Formats: sequence, C-alpha cells, structure tokens
Amino acid sequence: MNGTDPTKPQAQRRAKSSGGGLGRYILVRFLLIIPTVFILVTLVFFLMRVIGNPITASVGGRLTPTQLQERLHAAGYDRPVLVQYFEYLGNILRGDFGNASTDNRPITEIILQYGGATAELVFYALVVALVLGIPLGMLAAYTRDKWPDVLLRALAILTYATPVFFGGLLLKLVFSVWLGWLPLGDRASTRVELILDGIPGASGIYIIDALRTGNAAVIGDVLQHAVLPALTLGLLTAGIFLRLVRANMIGSLGSEYVDAARSRGVRESRLVRTHAFRPALVPIITVMGLQIAMLLGGSVLTETTFGWRGLGFELNQYLSARDFVAVQGIVAMLAVIVAVTNFIVDVVAALIDPRVRF
Repeated sequence: MNGTDPTKPQAQRRAKSSGGGLGRYILVRFLLIIPTVFILVTLVFFLMRVIGNPITASVGGRLTPTQLQERLHAAGYDRPVLVQYFEYLGNILRGDFGNASTDNRPITEIILQYGGATAELVFYALVVALVLGIPLGMLAAYTRDKWPDVLLRALAILTYATPVFFGGLLLKLVFSVWLGWLPLGDRASTRVELILDGIPGASGIYIIDALRTGNAAVIGDVLQHAVLPALTLGLLTAGIFLRLVRANMIGSLGSEYVDAARSRGVRESRLVRTHAFRPALVPIITVMGLQIAMLLGGSVLTETTFGWRGLGFELNQYLSARDFVAVQGIVAMLAVIVAVTNFIVDVVAALIDPRVRF
C-alpha cells in the first residue's frame, strides 16, 4: 500500500515526529557551540592585543631591551597579529591555552588546580539562589499586589542591583566582625586545609574531600567558610529566580486548567504547589545556563573579597600583574565551559518541555 498506513496510531506518528524534533534540536544546539566559542575567543584575543603587548605589559619593566626582545621572539609576538591569531586558534583546538607570562604555568594546569574551588562556589551559590528564589517567588505570586509581594519584589531588585563586592563586605561586617558567627574568609581553616591537602587523590573540591574524611568537625569547618561567599554570590541570582517564578506562577494561576481545578474544590495550597508551580519551573531551567555564566563572572569579585582561592581569585591576581596571556587563556577556557553548560541546560529543558524544541 502506498502512502502512510491509515491504521497506524496517530500517537506513534506524533512520538516519531517529536523524537526527530528533539534530535534536530540537540544537534543544532551542539553545533552552535562552535561559533559561540569562536566569537568569544576571537573577541578576547583581539581585545588583549588592543590593550598592548602582553609580554611588555607583564614583565617589560623588569627586563632589559635585549631580554624583552628575546621574550617577544620566543613567544611569537613579533609576528603579524593574524599569524598569531591563527596559531592561537590551532593551539586551542589541541587543548593548549598557552602559558602565563609571570610564572610560565600552563593555563590548563591553572584551570585544573583552581577550577574545582570555583565550581564548588558556583554550586553553593546556585543552591542558595534556588532555595531562596523559588519559595519566595511562589509566595510573591500567591500574595500578588499585597504587602508581602511588594516587599519581595523590592528585595529582588535590591539583591540584583547591589554590587557583589559591596554585598560581600557588608555580610562580613555583620556576621564576622559584629556578631562573630562566621569566618572572615578563606575556604577552610589552616588546620583543615592541611588535612584536606593531605588526602590521597584530593579532588580540590573541599566539601567532597571533607566528606571523604568522615570527620564532622572538618565538614562543619568547610561549610562554615562557604556560607558567606555562597550567600553573596547566590543572592545575585536569587532575585532573578524570584521575579521569574512570580511572573510565571501568576500566569499559571490565571490559566483555565487551574480555574477548572479550583472549581472541583482543589485546595488553594495544592493549586499553588502542584498545578501552578511545575509549569513555572521550566523557564528557570531555560535560563539556568545564563545564570551560571553570571555566577562565574560574579565569582571573580566574590573570591577576591573572601580570599577564596579559585579561578576568579587567580584571574584577579593575573590582572593585577598585567599578565594578559594568563587572562586571555583563563577567559577563553571559561567561555568553553559556559558554552558547554548552556548546551547541557538547553537539552535538559527540551527533555522536560517539548515546546522548547520548536
């Protein structure tokens, strides 16, 4: 028989079409990683060249003219910019992001050593943002246009508009200096750091290494040191989640299926938790990748404020030393991480909500 079999269930045809749509969506999103990383790496490369010669900027004042020229020639900075650019792209394709000018350390080694600390901080901050943003957003939607809603919206704007370093200093002043409840900075106390660094095959993520010790005092010390940095960075995103959940839940609470459930006598609390809350989560997952990129950017100031030895802290140190080679390599590596993270988040959002694929 020619054509489509009329007896074939429509559900099967829809499932096949949906699967094809998901496959195409994932493929397109994966291929978009290439131009995204390419554009970001290109911008970083040429912006660093606009600032000036990276070797001269970082160590020029400590070398004689002859030594400086030797360093420039060895690094290839005396060649045309386009030649340097294409060579840099080739090195990135091989996983070589260059070496820092000040200490000659490979960028990949710096990423491996300090990346775990930044990933740990971003995870803590994301937990804070979700734990605070989602329930408060639900409360704001449920009390729409009443005083709790107005107060929470003002709080969301305040947390988003407050500079990260100012919020961190304020939290340190209140909870460390005035109240003395929490440590001023660092990832752990000196004694605990020695214990964690001595663990065979240490991951560099202190909470994981602390759990491996099975020592409650070590775990508590690590968590105490993480509270203020996590709050500082997490509040930046919590306000966004609050407003996003509020806006979507207001739309869900006014939808027909919620009205139908309300007419059947479903309790209002269940309407909020079940019928209106789940659809409101989809936009949060959709923008999660962008928020992770924002958290990575905010980690530079947060880590510097609290002495949290991660990529943000090291990036600030290299900026102070005018080591633009290291800055270029770290930023390029972070661009790759952000692009891949966005891809993973987009795939998760498409699996949860089929409407995202089209």
